[in-house]
Amino acid sequence: MKLSSLAGKSAAPSMLVNVPKLVTAYYSEVPDPAVAEQRVAFGTSGHRGSACAKSFNERHVLAISQAICLHRKQQGIDGPLFLGIDTHALSTPAFASALEVLAANGVEIMIAEGDEYTPTPAVSHAILTYNRGRDKSLADGILITPSHNPPDDGGFKYNPPNGGPADLAVTGWIEATANEFLRNDLRGVKRIIFEKALRTATTHRHDYLNAYVSDLDRVIDMDAIRGAKIRMGVDPLGGAGVHYWAPIAERYGLNLTVVNEEIDPTFRFMSVDWDGRIRMDPSSSHAMQNLIGLKDRFDIAFACDTDHDRHGIVTRSAGLLPPNHYLSVAIHYLCQHRPNWRKEAAMGKTVVSSGMIDRVTAKLQRKLYEVPVGFKWFVDGLLDGSLGFGGEESAGASFLRLDGTVWTTDKDGIIPALLSAEITARMNRDPGEIYRELTREFGEPAFDRIDAPATPEQKALLAKLSPEQVRSTDLAGERIQSVLSRAPGNNAPIGGVKVVAESGWFAARPSGTENIYKIYAESFGGEDHLRRIVEEAQAIVDAALAAGGHVARA
Repeated sequence: MKLSSLAGKSAAPSMLVNVPKLVTAYYSEVPDPAVAEQRVAFGTSGHRGSACAKSFNERHVLAISQAICLHRKQQGIDGPLFLGIDTHALSTPAFASALEVLAANGVEIMIAEGDEYTPTPAVSHAILTYNRGRDKSLADGILITPSHNPPDDGGFKYNPPNGGPADLAVTGWIEATANEFLRNDLRGVKRIIFEKALRTATTHRHDYLNAYVSDLDRVIDMDAIRGAKIRMGVDPLGGAGVHYWAPIAERYGLNLTVVNEEIDPTFRFMSVDWDGRIRMDPSSSHAMQNLIGLKDRFDIAFACDTDHDRHGIVTRSAGLLPPNHYLSVAIHYLCQHRPNWRKEAAMGKTVVSSGMIDRVTAKLQRKLYEVPVGFKWFVDGLLDGSLGFGGEESAGASFLRLDGTVWTTDKDGIIPALLSAEITARMNRDPGEIYRELTREFGEPAFDRIDAPATPEQKALLAKLSPEQVRSTDLAGERIQSVLSRAPGNNAPIGGVKVVAESGWFAARPSGTENIYKIYAESFGGEDHLRRIVEEAQAIVDAALAAGGHVARA
């Protein structure tokens, strides 16, 4: 990745999104369904895009909302729909558009009290809480968020009654139906005016905040945190959980300071990410400069992204922990401090997460469950308790309650953040120190991820990479042990390949949400060995693209 000269610096006024222009484009620009980039497209986390690029406009939201109404009817889902939004500029107008369609279709809608922003995990928690013990009239939900994406983006995601991200069959049907509405100039889309939608008898208020906050001591040992009197700092990064942290501190008597309570759709308070754009990514050291600079004020500090489904952990000992480091520490701790979890409960990781997790789970005699990229692959296991923990390299995770039952089936940035405080309180050292202990036992991996631009055609080629296209027998001087196109945990296609040797691996796959492709690589043999793995991985990707008539280079 080419690092911008602006990375880590304060955002200049000229970089800030023009919110009036963006919202005007949301209502005025008309996407052309004949253009692929302007159609509805569900990636790994719903439909995302920008109004000015005609990839996230009112018509998209109206069409998707009507498609979801048809899906609910087709599947017999007639319980309430929990609707949450984040703080991106396009989320509020998209909320209005969705509400107009949902109300016109007679859907029972649960919106936040006081028009509060709603974290993704609070919606998943609400769905599961409502559905507990029910076998009919089940609830589902919609999250209006593009996650940590830049301020000019909008996003729209559907969660079925299992509380997690919808699977490919569901999103594929919704996507195709929504695009059909776009092609037919929205004929068949039901809609009433916003004021009427708010007043209709099927629109209800729900106290997401207190329902979620009051339940946290069933998933985190709050007594341990409070008893240790550790000093905690949190930066909500201007996101949907900004008003959740003070009630958490008050309810559980925690020594927790919210270092930034500002909500601003331009996100002008952020430091600039690696590519020169504003991005609310708590796993990026460039975006997290503000909290990193405060690390010595606290025993542990943390942040969450805009919809609070990702975490970033800042330690006094090591600064910002890379997600792979913290996932390894979290699994190491949870396996030894959750006695009521089933012994056979597996630890979940994606195929691009660190091999350190493999070593930790093996040492603790836990089953490893390795799946393709996308949190949806963890939903069923978290729901039935057969999966104790599910985590992604991109800093998304969730885990079971203290009693071994489901907490959320979508990513939850809040509980991994609070878990870092529990770990610090009970172990008398922070997660950075614990990770250093793990490296002394298992070795110290070097990890890298390369992103490069890719057209949709290039991405399609990469997604079809097969083991047969990897003709090398060695990887960076070691014999290749396996070439995978399907994940070992559930045999689902990974949309690319993963090549594994004794002390290193790489995976190549297209992004599900952006026009880029990604190479992930890790070595337990040092930085030079990692560079060799990356170079050989790049050669394989180049050969695959060249075979299809396209050549790209990171």
